[in-house]
Amino acid sequence: MPRIFIISLILGDFMRTSSVERNTKETKIFCKTNVDGTGESKISTGIGFFDHMLEIFSHHSLIDVELNVDGDTHVDFHHTVEDSAYALSEAINKSIGNKTGISRYGFFYITMDESLSRTVIDFSGRPELVWKVELGLEKIGEMDTELFKEFFKAFANNAKCNLHIENFYGTNNHHIIESCFKSFARSVRSALTIDERTKNIIPSSKGIL
Repeated sequence: MPRIFIISLILGDFMRTSSVERNTKETKIFCKTNVDGTGESKISTGIGFFDHMLEIFSHHSLIDVELNVDGDTHVDFHHTVEDSAYALSEAINKSIGNKTGISRYGFFYITMDESLSRTVIDFSGRPELVWKVELGLEKIGEMDTELFKEFFKAFANNAKCNLHIENFYGTNNHHIIESCFKSFARSVRSALTIDERTKNIIPSSKGIL
């Protein structure tokens, strides 16, 4: 079983930050997030294209992300990608606490040249991934394209959110995946924004998420 330690947590009107360590026999990860940041990132996973996508996520979500991963990439990239999603989602979840005041829902369309993708997210407390993205290559850079679904699946499961990602069209695999990450980032940004009209209310008619 992985050991997960929450190093720090600050919740308040002005800053939502958290740090997480995840240590297993397969990966050693440190992840720090500031949901109310400016999109600054310091990311090192050992997988160049994956680093690039996570930097894009940070930049467009405005979540500051520090992520350092020492994974068993000599085996393959699966554990590194999946566990990075676990750590990132854990840090974000700890940052937003009981979700008081968040908008909860987010959706965004992103075009990247010839490609168009959409993400819809609901921080509902219930995990579900719908992934409608077809890629024609086995790898982009050094990264196996099948691992993108695994990343988003792990994120949805651990963040306990509904996450629907769909690519409508596109021919360049780099553009398709980048448009997915950008739409994902902007959707998360929308969902985690504090709604001033309900900043003291949990966004659920049940009163809990």
